[in-house]
Amino acid sequence: MTEFWETSFIEKQTMWGFEPTDSAIVTMDFFLERNVKDILVPGIGYGRNAKVFIDNGIKVTGIEISKTAIDLARQNGLDINIFQGSVTDMPFDNKLYDGIFCYALIHLLNNRERDKFIKDCYNQLKPNGYMIFTTVSKKAPMFGKGKQLDKDYFEIMEGVKMFFYDSDSIKQEFEKYGLVEFSEIDEPSKNMKNKPPVKFIIVKCKKEL
Repeated sequence: MTEFWETSFIEKQTMWGFEPTDSAIVTMDFFLERNVKDILVPGIGYGRNAKVFIDNGIKVTGIEISKTAIDLARQNGLDINIFQGSVTDMPFDNKLYDGIFCYALIHLLNNRERDKFIKDCYNQLKPNGYMIFTTVSKKAPMFGKGKQLDKDYFEIMEGVKMFFYDSDSIKQEFEKYGLVEFSEIDEPSKNMKNKPPVKFIIVKCKKEL
């Protein structure tokens, strides 16, 4: 996984542009309403989603597997703490956060890794903290493409294995971690105007006292 993302960032650099995703904007509003001040962003990339939080006064700490992505974030003025490593090796600090936002990452993990990752995120939340995941839906056009590895789990291209969620698997994986709600969102490809939007699911969890 490290090699795939490192190569991708070396070759394609800021491949998704700099505009934040719609789910980052929705999450930022949600966090502001609930006075969330300090968040962890696993899989921060080069920071295109982090900026919208920082610009609205929310402190951001990142985790990123690719050194090149972290270098790109620095070049683009992201002066924040970013741990280099895989989310499968969390936690990187023993701090508790008001919120966690994770975009388009969890579906790249296998069953065991997803379970550990959700638990690790939950464990780094303060009481009453929120964690929000945006993950790919079975309604996405890539579903069923490539080589099937397991139920709803496909290697859609060399080096990219993807698990596709539906309401059943969301409930199964998140219910014991304070699942509040989940909803579909169409994420437009903002830097590629003629590419159709991808169906994602936003999952919200809250850590009860």
